[in-house]
Amino acid sequence: MRIGLLGGSFNPAHEGHRHVAQVSLRRLRLDQVWLLVSPGNPLKRQDGMAPMLERLESARALTEGRRIIVTAIEQQLGTRYTADTLVALRRLFPRVQFVWLMGSDILAELPYWRHWLEVVRAVPFAVVPRPTYNRRALAGRAALRLRHAFLPAHAAVCLADLPAPAWAFLSASQNSISATALRAAYSSTAAPHATLHATLGAGR
Repeated sequence: MRIGLLGGSFNPAHEGHRHVAQVSLRRLRLDQVWLLVSPGNPLKRQDGMAPMLERLESARALTEGRRIIVTAIEQQLGTRYTADTLVALRRLFPRVQFVWLMGSDILAELPYWRHWLEVVRAVPFAVVPRPTYNRRALAGRAALRLRHAFLPAHAAVCLADLPAPAWAFLSASQNSISATALRAAYSSTAAPHATLHATLGAGR
């Protein structure tokens, strides 16, 4: 099988995640995409992080049929870092051809990941464009370091069959939605209700 791996906090999951999954399924001719809901992203602050079960449920709301699968396998494996997760997955599923999936914002921050070179040498990866991040990502440290392994977008269909390191920047429509923006929007709309509730409560 050819399986794409899309890791993240999914705090909450949103249409941008579904967009990455759908583009990757189509352009890379994958059999499935697994949404790896992280028990805790080491690069993100934990305050404001929703419980694992809540984040899993928000991711499951994005699934369709049997091609987009939500999993808590990192929690089950006891891994927090992508490098360790990939070692475990390749050991558990030696016949699966994995591809790591990411938005261009992640490509820009990739050198800050623990053992990031081990990640890109473990499995091929595909990058889906996102507004405002693309130019910086393609001029960044990771892209420059891996320019020898770059695959043209029209050849991305072969990516899952190639040995790592190999990567492609997919040409696709762009989705600007982010979990950070969604949380901020929720907080701004929830605040007046919280104030009103406190005011009414004070009058009792």
